[in-house]
Amino acid sequence: MRVAYNEQMAELANLLGEMAGLAGSAMERATQSLLQADLALSEQVITEYDRISELSATAEERAFALLALQAPVATDLRSVVSGIQIVADIDRMGALALHVAKIARRRHPNHVLPEEVNGYFAEMGRIAVALGAAAQEVLVSRDPERAARLRDEDEAMDDLHRHLFSVLMDREWKHGVAAAVDITLLGRFYERFADHAVEVGRRVIFLVTGKLPSDSDDEYGVASAPR
Repeated sequence: MRVAYNEQMAELANLLGEMAGLAGSAMERATQSLLQADLALSEQVITEYDRISELSATAEERAFALLALQAPVATDLRSVVSGIQIVADIDRMGALALHVAKIARRRHPNHVLPEEVNGYFAEMGRIAVALGAAAQEVLVSRDPERAARLRDEDEAMDDLHRHLFSVLMDREWKHGVAAAVDITLLGRFYERFADHAVEVGRRVIFLVTGKLPSDSDDEYGVASAPR
């Protein structure tokens, strides 16, 4: 029974890693479609999201089967429950990449982004893809120290998101309401993608240590002094 359980948990971990890799690739392509007004890339992201959805359903089924058939306790139960929660985070990452691609497709053949914000989204896309790759890495390595660093890496995304609003609020903005709405939505999609990657890291920390870190915790889940 123990051998079967370990094999099933390994299969679930592999599924989660594959999903994270697909979500990161989807955001990379979605960003390219956005910056280049590339309809083919948009369509590819939209089509391939079905694969993420399929893996999500499969991972959930396997996790719930482990709960029902193996009745795990203690660390094993924590691993299964964390797996279920991670599935939801990664599925959402894929959905956010899908939203980016749909906006690029809707505005085609026009470019969604005015030239002055291209640099923001190129960098936000780079950070999002890097965080997606890091989430995949920690799912495989189960390294809580590496998982904790995702939160620090997310700070650059938060900074870009804040700066983007300063551009939109500038009196010199001349691209109209529709462009401002698109940019506001897109900025939110990238920010949330990064947040879900960070949440995957938090879940891995909980899986390994039994402690779910809060925003004020250090990388080992111990509360830090107020700053």
